[in-house]
Amino acid sequence: MAVQTVPARIRWAVDLMDPRPDDSVLEIGCGPGAAAEVICGRLERGKLFAIDRSESGVDRTRRRNQQHVDAGRLTVRQIDLATLRVPVKRLDKVFAFGVNLFWVRDCADEVALLHERLLPGGGVHLFYDATRRDQVPSIRDGATAALDAGGFEVRSVVNAAPAVLAVVGRKV
Repeated sequence: MAVQTVPARIRWAVDLMDPRPDDSVLEIGCGPGAAAEVICGRLERGKLFAIDRSESGVDRTRRRNQQHVDAGRLTVRQIDLATLRVPVKRLDKVFAFGVNLFWVRDCADEVALLHERLLPGGGVHLFYDATRRDQVPSIRDGATAALDAGGFEVRSVVNAAPAVLAVVGRKV
């Protein structure tokens, strides 16, 4: 199997989220599994529950990270966030890269589910790789409003060159 590289923007996002060895993390939209690889590499007793609506995304994540699945650090499921029932009682962090749900439509139910499952002080970390710089305000404002309306305190909105954006909400 060929070694797969992890894009710098994914490493930056995981670094900003800062998963701890004991964290319970939910990844929404695991896609090719690059973020799962980096997150699981930092977990010791913690767990990552990764979901994607796409069967191919789930398959790619599972194949890329089979050693983490075998070690019990990673569970991967094909499911939509709206219908998710997280098997972990409480989450420390939620990670999503490029999941447009949070800024393109009403997502109050999904944000409420995250709020219910996160421990106090837990964070929702939303990352976007805008294709055009002029998209950044719409993405930032939409994601910030969704988290704010769901009871999160939005503490970080970070822009990185050229157009990678992070919106981080903490459960208070």
